[in-house]
Amino acid sequence: MTVNSNESSAASPVPHEHVIFTDLDGLEGVLVDLNTKKYYQLNETASVIWRGLEKRLPVADIARELTERYDVTLERAVSSIDRALHHFKAQKLIAT
Repeated sequence: MTVNSNESSAASPVPHEHVIFTDLDGLEGVLVDLNTKKYYQLNETASVIWRGLEKRLPVADIARELTERYDVTLERAVSSIDRALHHFKAQKLIAT
């Protein structure tokens, strides 16, 4: 899925209330799904994306944050977000 200008200005998916995020070291984090008792370790990039979702930021804003934090293009940032959202959705961690 590629985020175009219309999609990137739309609201991002929202984390389910039964999913808890714990920041491990200011960079990486862990998600715990209280319904399934599964946990997911997030790398630094995925943690930034999750924090953006928790703040209800549009995908475009999350992508901009990734480009500011890391030496990546906007296209690479959007691709990373797309992959993370696909994973989060597949694990039923977000409501779309």
